[in-house]
Order: sequence, then structure tokens, then C-alpha cells
Amino acid sequence: MGLKPEVSIMTGLTVGALVWTIYNRALPADVDMRVAAPNDSDIESSRKKAAYTAAASVAAISLIAKDATVFILGGSMVVAVDWWARHANAVNPELGKAFIPGFNGVTPNTNPALEDPAAGPADPGYADNGAGGF
Repeated sequence: MGLKPEVSIMTGLTVGALVWTIYNRALPADVDMRVAAPNDSDIESSRKKAAYTAAASVAAISLIAKDATVFILGGSMVVAVDWWARHANAVNPELGKAFIPGFNGVTPNTNPALEDPAAGPADPGYADNGAGGF
């Protein structure tokens, strides 16, 4: 006894928007997480709080609606946004990519591109290119 297909899809998309809003309110902007220290414990605890809140909201609305489409769309959004937040929190600003200690094999202190001046400047100088920059 689920919802009509057109109502089910719209409800699922609305639940997806609710999940996005929960993460948006609980976490700093993506760019702020990427430039912060990798694996910040405050961001991680806020991410967990957002994940639990979003998952509980998706489950509750799906049970009330008695519709699997709402659960699939909302749950997919929780997985996607949570992965996005985890990745942003794992980015090391010195390397410019996700850094997992003990897994990558390259640390900020042993990255040859950061030590070799012939490898290029650490700051490519986009803001100081004579054309005004950003």
C-alpha cells in the first residue's frame, strides 16, 4: 500500500532535499572542510550527527509513507552526501587530495613535489598573474 508513482517520486525527492538541508546546516561549507586540517575531529562529529539525523528522518518518513521509493531516494542521498562530506574532511590542503594516514604512502613532508623547487612553485600564482586574478 504505497503511494502513487508520481507522488512517491516527488516525496522521495523532497526527502532528498531534507537530507541535503540537514547536512548543509550541520557542517561547514565544502571549501572550508577542504582547507582545514585533514580528518578534523569536530567536523567528523558534526558529520556523524548529520548522518544519524538524516537517516532517522528518511526512515521515519519512509515508514509513515509506507513506500520503498521514498526510502531508496532518501537513503541514496544520505550515502552520497555523507561520502561527499567524508571526502572533503579527508583532503589535505598541502597535497590537494584526500589523505588517509598510513594508506597513501605519501605524507606532506615526503612529497617530492613539495621539496623540489624545479617541480614548480607551491603557489601557481593565479591571483598574481597581472590579469587581476580572483
